[in-house]
Amino acid sequence: METLKSTFFYFFTMFFELTILFLAISTLVALILMYLPKEKTRLWMTRKGIIGNIIAAIIGALTPFCACSTIPMTLGFLEIGVPFGSVITFIIASPLLNPIIIGMLFSLMGWKVGLIYFTVVFLSAIFFGILFEKLNFSRYIKIIRFKPKNTSNVLIQNEPFFLKLKKSFLKAFEDYKSVFKFLVIGVALGSIIYGFIPEEFILKYAGTENWFAVPISAIIGVPLLVRVESAIAIGLALMQKGMSVGAVIAFIIGGAGMAIPEMSLLAGIFKKKLVIAIILIIFMTATFAGFFFNFISINL
Repeated sequence: METLKSTFFYFFTMFFELTILFLAISTLVALILMYLPKEKTRLWMTRKGIIGNIIAAIIGALTPFCACSTIPMTLGFLEIGVPFGSVITFIIASPLLNPIIIGMLFSLMGWKVGLIYFTVVFLSAIFFGILFEKLNFSRYIKIIRFKPKNTSNVLIQNEPFFLKLKKSFLKAFEDYKSVFKFLVIGVALGSIIYGFIPEEFILKYAGTENWFAVPISAIIGVPLLVRVESAIAIGLALMQKGMSVGAVIAFIIGGAGMAIPEMSLLAGIFKKKLVIAIILIIFMTATFAGFFFNFISINL
């Protein structure tokens, strides 16, 4: 009975915290994007060299996109002539530097975890974007005729701040409704793990002593994380039961970056070799980040 009570308490506490965080972070990001000049952003993206990759990573970090909007953005960038390396950087950064992930990591796992995660993924996105450009992987783009829809949100200069804030919150609330069921599923799974899975079991198979836990967690995250919003609750529950922080981070990166819906949509833009290469670099990023987090946590 005590276990059941603690499980329900964990569920409602975690659900409330994640809901507040989701709405707050999504509102803030939507507000920032309202002030972001769309045409200038496109011009910045077309810059060649590492500056273009840095800007692509920043834009990826500012856009809380799912695959259904990341892919049209990718097509739009290709259409206006954004360098291929910058496009790859955006594809990696967009799901992995999702503001929801970053905000929740900072709030629930501490600023050190959030900062290290952001730095590792940000640099990986830039590095692999440059690498793919140098290796001429652009030859694996399928020939697609695409005219992006006009999705620019023109800023009305005389619109008061509080009206923009209201619109941002309403946008955040619409996004929240779309992820609500996935959030419930994630928190429910996390609560079951927290309440009923023995700590010894997690320590044995996913603790810091088992180095296989990191790459396995990266792979397991792929079919489990239909939406990344469900990852935090599951990861927190596993970490509280003894799972290493590195395995949790690998789980989040693997699930968010190699999500089956996004990879399927990318297959419509890129040839099979390039899609496989993207999957491999995300897996490598997840594995490296996982081992790095474990090393830091052991040696600090």
